[in-house]
Amino acid sequence: MVAQVAERNDVVLAGRLSAPAEERTLPSGDVMVTFRVVVGRPPETRTRSRTPAIDTIDCVAWTPALRRTALAWAAGDSVEVTGALRRRFWRAGGGTASRTEVEVLKARRLAKAPP
Repeated sequence: MVAQVAERNDVVLAGRLSAPAEERTLPSGDVMVTFRVVVGRPPETRTRSRTPAIDTIDCVAWTPALRRTALAWAAGDSVEVTGALRRRFWRAGGGTASRTEVEVLKARRLAKAPP
């Protein structure tokens, strides 16, 4: 008998907003807001001299409430998002394109950007 393994896809990010969020309407009519969260890597994880000091992570908000929340943020704000890692596909040019991003389920601003 094979043991059941509890599968999970949980992401929690706390970092700063790299630029203002952007709203887009897809050809399907769906509306989404995209933004990037910049998260610093702890020094102990940077084992090589060329290892980046930060990660920039694409995020997407689909619900009206989450879209409004993200659109109210400014570049440099400290934010926290909770969600799941997703790979989204769409047609581009003559083929298929994809992007891996965090589908945001909860979001909040931790602190406003310094003036």
